[in-house]
Amino acid sequence: MKKIALMLVSAFLFSATFAQDKMEKTVTVGGAAMYPSKNIVENAVNSKDHTTLVAAVKAAGLVETLQGEGPFTVFAPTNAAFDKLPKGTVENLVKPENKATLTKILTYHVVAGKWDSKAIAAKIKEGNGTAVFTTVEGGTLKASMKGNKLMLWDEKGGMAMVTIKDVYQKNGVIHVIDTVVMPK
Repeated sequence: MKKIALMLVSAFLFSATFAQDKMEKTVTVGGAAMYPSKNIVENAVNSKDHTTLVAAVKAAGLVETLQGEGPFTVFAPTNAAFDKLPKGTVENLVKPENKATLTKILTYHVVAGKWDSKAIAAKIKEGNGTAVFTTVEGGTLKASMKGNKLMLWDEKGGMAMVTIKDVYQKNGVIHVIDTVVMPK
């Protein structure tokens, strides 16, 4: 009897998830569907490619902010992007005494407003090949196209490529990037 009940519950959960996928246009990030009806944090915690980012957001105390109304555009570095940083950087940044530095780096990845790839491309065209965005941290990110790829340039001259674009959220949009961008 327990086995039948468990099978029925599993079938129900699968069909409910399948039904939600059909009702909402989802994008798969890190093996998980990202739902436009959920906020940035609710979706990000399900991506196996963003566990470092989620841990950093928690350590910086930014969960409540990113669950807020927004809208926000988040350029979300993957675990592999964080792995490109010098050894020990992430472990050092998530220490309580480095919260201010961690917050500065994370908020540098966020732009106010809902900037999907079409809006960014329009701003790049308007800027004759380059668009400049002011981050929540107060610095600037430059965006340009390299072929059909959207590229970001940070204030230190570093470059990141958008690998998954237009992951719509209830409170904004996420673009997955392959490198951590850094403020001055």
